[in-house]
Formats: sequence, C-alpha cells, structure tokens
Amino acid sequence: MVPIVSFIGWHDSGKTSIVSQVVTHLKDKGLRVAVIKSTKHTDIVFDQPGSDTDTYRKTGADAVTLMAPDQMVMFAANPDLNLVALVHRFFHDYDIVIGEGFKHERKIAKIEVTRGDAVLLRDQVNGVIATITDRQLSGDYIFRLDESKEIAEFIIKKYIEGSRAKEEMATLLVNGKKVPMKGFVQDALAGTVQGFVKTLKQTGEINEIDLKIKIIGQGSS
Repeated sequence: MVPIVSFIGWHDSGKTSIVSQVVTHLKDKGLRVAVIKSTKHTDIVFDQPGSDTDTYRKTGADAVTLMAPDQMVMFAANPDLNLVALVHRFFHDYDIVIGEGFKHERKIAKIEVTRGDAVLLRDQVNGVIATITDRQLSGDYIFRLDESKEIAEFIIKKYIEGSRAKEEMATLLVNGKKVPMKGFVQDALAGTVQGFVKTLKQTGEINEIDLKIKIIGQGSS
C-alpha cells in the first residue's frame, strides 16, 4: 500500500508552504509524489469560463478529462471515498502520497503544523506522528518551521526506506476499507488471479493486475 502522510493544522498555519517545500525535497530524491488537498469550499473554479472543458461540464457530463502532452486534468464528482480508498484507486503506482488536511481521517499518519499559542490538534485527533512549530514543545519528532529538509528525510526514513522490500503481493479493499491479509493469503490470492489472467488472450507480459468486483443483486429476496 502506498504510504500516506498528511499535514494538518489550523487556517493560516503555513501548511501549504511547508508541504510545497517537503514535496520539492522528496522529488529531489527521485520519488514519485502525489499531493491531495482537502478543502471545505465548494463551487471552486478550476478552468476558465468559455473554455472547452467548461462547456463540457455545463452539458452535465459526470466527468471531463483534459489530456495534453505534458499533463492530464480530470474534473469529476466527489467519489465519496475515504483517503485510503482514494489513494488505492487513483494513486497506487506512486511512491508516497502527501495530503493537506484530512485531520479526521483514521489510520493515516499526520504531521501537525502549528504557530503561536494555537490549540494543539495532536490532543484532539489520532495519528499525529510529528509536530512543526515555532514554539517550545515537548515530545518526539518536534521540527522547526524552517526544517523542511529534515522533515522530508524523516518521512523517507519512516515510510519509504525498506518499504519496497516489504511491498505487499496483493492488496484487498472491501467497501473502501483495507482488509489485512497474511503473506500466504496474499500469495494465494495473487497466484489465483494471475493464473486466470494468463489463460486469457492478448494480455502480454503481466507486471500488475487491477481487479474490481461489484456485487450486483445482493440482498434479501
């Protein structure tokens, strides 16, 4: 599973600036990094009125994708997935996903950015592994606001180094929640699916298989 580390903090704490610096350091290490930002705002304008994508969106299309030589941008309705499921579906081939926000997401690591005498979120939410601050605080992994390089190195050491050696053979999510599987179960599941796929034509060399199963017609009769 791709490691996820999200930066949390009150408004104007400087999260975006620090995240940008940390991402630069991670990219300098040759890592593939995805960034996902959470916001409470709605009706945000991503493209200019009158553009082709704007025209298609106004027709009521459920999703509009712009593909250019240097990038791809997708506009779609919120799929209502938790962060772990979202990463598994769209960002599974990245080395790490950096979030901004998502303080109430469970089972993901969080780094708090705090200034002055603001109330500490680490006392209110779970999963806070480090704090970035301009005041004197006690505890493990306290960083200063100008230590973005040290923060990036902390993330690499804790979540990247050795992770490829421990990479899971198979990952299973049911209704958006990851189901833990022992190594022999992963091997059995991956081997079974790979065996079936090999019997199909036109698959070519197999490096990775994505399988999604939708249960239809389940329920009481």
